[in-house]
Amino acid sequence: MSIDARLAELGLEIPTPVAPVANYVPYVITGNLVSVSGQIPMKDGKLAFEGKVGDTVSEDDAREAARLCAINIIAQLKAACDGDLNRISRIVKLGGFVNCTDGFGGQPQIINAASDLMVDVFGEHGRHSRSAVGVNALPLNVPVEIDALVEIKG
Repeated sequence: MSIDARLAELGLEIPTPVAPVANYVPYVITGNLVSVSGQIPMKDGKLAFEGKVGDTVSEDDAREAARLCAINIIAQLKAACDGDLNRISRIVKLGGFVNCTDGFGGQPQIINAASDLMVDVFGEHGRHSRSAVGVNALPLNVPVEIDALVEIKG
């Protein structure tokens, strides 16, 4: 099954990638690897979530934020692959950052929403290594930011 067919089956529409908010590029291709810059929970060109998990953001909302980050990673990958997501041969690694209160330990469960989406979309090729780190602040006061390293075919 093609990735586009799988996305349709899941009811997912991949948005136009969001432009960077500072002096960096959204992705870099080197050899057969794509490094995707940290993606934040943008939806329809606007921040969908702001705040700190364990304070103003619930764990459910943080998981939805992580899922949006994953969708935005896929959007950047689609751009990097000239629109052909079937060029993705492996999601190698996700790096997840959760803006959270001191003592919050649920980062892995938050970032699971992104990991689960990658497996739902790419199957076994979506299984990846990962980090899930709690931080005291993220850009634009978002609750979650996720970056990715992805292997692609020629």
